Amino acid sequence: MSPNNGIFGFLLKDRIVAKPGYNRWLVPPASIAIHLCIGSVYAWSIFNPSLTKELGVVTSAADDWSLSDVVWIFSVAIVFLGLAAAIAGKWLEEVGPRCVGVTAAFLWGGGFLIGSFGILTHQLWLVYLGYGVFGGCGLGLGYVSPVSTLLRWFPDRRGMATGMAIMGFGGGAMIGAPLKTFLLKHFYEAPTYLGAADAVTLITKEGKRFAETAQGSVEVVVATVQEAAKMAIPGDAGVYVVGTGNTGAADTFMVLGIVYFIVMIIASFSYRVPPEGWTPEGWVPPSAELSAKQMITSDNVHIDQALRTPQFWQLWVMLCFNVTAGIGVIGVAKTMMTEIFGSTLPDIVTVGFAGTYVLMISVFNMCGRFFWASMSDYVGRKNTYTIFFVLGMILYLSIPFAASAVSANPAVMWLVMFYAATMIIFTMYGGGFATIPAYLADVFGTLHVGGIHGRLLTAWSTAGVLGPFAITYLRQQSLSEAISNLAAKVDPAKFEATFGAPLSQLSDLVAAKSVTVSKLMELVPEGTVDPTSSLYNSTMYAMAGLLFIALIANFFMKPVNEKHFVENTHPDIAPVK
Repeated sequence: MSPNNGIFGFLLKDRIVAKPGYNRWLVPPASIAIHLCIGSVYAWSIFNPSLTKELGVVTSAADDWSLSDVVWIFSVAIVFLGLAAAIAGKWLEEVGPRCVGVTAAFLWGGGFLIGSFGILTHQLWLVYLGYGVFGGCGLGLGYVSPVSTLLRWFPDRRGMATGMAIMGFGGGAMIGAPLKTFLLKHFYEAPTYLGAADAVTLITKEGKRFAETAQGSVEVVVATVQEAAKMAIPGDAGVYVVGTGNTGAADTFMVLGIVYFIVMIIASFSYRVPPEGWTPEGWVPPSAELSAKQMITSDNVHIDQALRTPQFWQLWVMLCFNVTAGIGVIGVAKTMMTEIFGSTLPDIVTVGFAGTYVLMISVFNMCGRFFWASMSDYVGRKNTYTIFFVLGMILYLSIPFAASAVSANPAVMWLVMFYAATMIIFTMYGGGFATIPAYLADVFGTLHVGGIHGRLLTAWSTAGVLGPFAITYLRQQSLSEAISNLAAKVDPAKFEATFGAPLSQLSDLVAAKSVTVSKLMELVPEGTVDPTSSLYNSTMYAMAGLLFIALIANFFMKPVNEKHFVENTHPDIAPVK
């Protein structure tokens, strides 16, 4: 298709070829800007508390969405990220990064607006459609739009080039987390307060709590001192009317959708591609000896042929399991930090501390992308991934140890241990993403590296399901067991007096969110250990096991057989050296 055909011809690749003398360092800022916008997906856990309390506001009401409900929104977005990247890989090579970037801006920004309407009307499927499906497609297109372009602008520093771009994706939450927190607090409105629990007439029907008022019976939630203190504007413990107040989530979605759209459009129009045959001034390709040592090919594999090689699927497994191990934790990062250490170290692990933890995940995720990808230019991609998997297994296994230790001995050193371990994990999580495009270019060449990278990102889609499923399923199993064990220790008369229903109705009360671990801990005998800190232990063991499998896949990586080279499979295509 000629760039002069159609009203959108100005978006196509032929219109954005750089002129002689163009400074290649002007390209990375546009890539980073787009990745900063879409990278805010990593701060999704900031929305979890608000979305799970959209009706109750101060605490979850019976008809509020559960954590499992909203965590899967993040998963759907990641699934569609990979699918969109895989499908659009060839399209990207044809139309260029500007056209793909503009499309991404409409999908990502528009997805937030649809999600905002879904929250406002309490229609969960609209949030999934907007943020998950449309937004996820925007994530995928925005993610791959600069990769092949930067690899061609920086053949002398492949790892550093992709690290620069993808660094922005890891750093998106660094800006997104405080921005979302600020907007949620700005739009927040406290629900109607009826008074202390002992001053209000309460009844229980099918697990739900109701209060008798002058206007009749209204559904309410009963907030503990701890829950009231966690409100955006701290309030008093007691009874609050369901359906009043505002968490601010819908308004925040709307503002973010508009802001991200504007930034991504401006960045997309800043993209330029190098003229055919361009190389950096003074650059000499690496020697054959060094290329062989670091497994860097000078040949190319066609995008369709790449899927027929064992190397593609080895890399797929490596990326999938590395991401699975990290993405589930990222999706519930704020919740996990609060649950493991909130009850044992309440003076330190406050709401602000947990929010900062999410921010620091973004900082280390971002820095890891640039550090590890740049280092891979010197030590090789295979050695870099070996470090990821060996060190990662050790660190994941250290988390259950710290969680168990802090429940028995609430010392700050266990928090420091947990914090340090997770931060190093997230540098390697981000480093894996930033290094994989350079690994692909080393193994398959640069001819179709953008498209091959897009197809490899289906591993990310798979991980987007596996990670949250593992962490929510295993956590729910641990949570159910913990509630049953605690309830068995509570005096039945005290239980019925507190919840307005006998112990035999425990399952209904749990389903209606009237009974929680924190509420039961107020009734159990003194000295009972809070089980909350150990809810994620089994998940961490499973993640370490996945990294071991990925280590094996990387260990057996070797150069692609020459029968897969483009001159042998597609002789009509001129090879790109």
